[in-house]
Amino acid sequence: MMRGLLLATMLMGCTSATTDVGPVATGWTEVWADEFDGTAGSAPDDHWVPDVGGDGWGNSQLEFNTDRTDNAFLDGAGHLIIRAQSEQYEGNGYTSARLTTKGTVEHGPARIEARIMVPEGPGLWPAFWLLGADFAEAGWPTCGEIDILEVRGSETDRVITTVHGPGYSGGEGVGTATVLPDETASEAFHTYAVDIDPEHIVWWIDGRRVHTVRPGDLPGGTAWAFDDPFFIILNLAVGGHFVEPPSSDTVLPADMWVDYVRVYERL
Repeated sequence: MMRGLLLATMLMGCTSATTDVGPVATGWTEVWADEFDGTAGSAPDDHWVPDVGGDGWGNSQLEFNTDRTDNAFLDGAGHLIIRAQSEQYEGNGYTSARLTTKGTVEHGPARIEARIMVPEGPGLWPAFWLLGADFAEAGWPTCGEIDILEVRGSETDRVITTVHGPGYSGGEGVGTATVLPDETASEAFHTYAVDIDPEHIVWWIDGRRVHTVRPGDLPGGTAWAFDDPFFIILNLAVGGHFVEPPSSDTVLPADMWVDYVRVYERL
């Protein structure tokens, strides 16, 4: 815990990246936010529902995601920390956390935004993403998935933004990779946002438009799956199809820092 407290002290001086496009300029109004104010060591509030389990999550991930404050907790200085650790737990060699707002915060069309700093290291896979609120009924990928931020821990200068839906899921998702021009995703907080409007989705990093997807960008004969509400997911995976396994260069515990999450709707 000392490592986390020391980093929290250093982060107190960090400021939000300047943006050239914001909610007022683009016609959004804030409808929900979590600034992660709370006592150091406490769990995030009840809007965040832990997904618990260690069956690989469909991606051969190596961690068991818990509901413990060892793996997801507030630092007392306005940050949520999701911590991946090397430990034997329920048959898995690592633990971490996967937090969702399923059933508590579900919006769309919407702008969904967070300010995040991710860990660096082979085998680490931090993500900030959305699933359709009808996930339980429709299943994946019919429900739609929007990845606002995915990073391979071995390439933290590169942020991947993608949509998945019926006929364009997994490795066939429609996306792009953006190389950060200055500080990497593990060296500083960056603001990651997505605007979901009928028939188009726009991604922003630090106020810079980095990716747009419209129905015409999808594979022929496939359906647009992004006009209904979504819930939010924050997680830090270890291993899986998307990344290489952890190595001797992977420093654990590893922390994903979240300064805030905000949701906006059109005025």
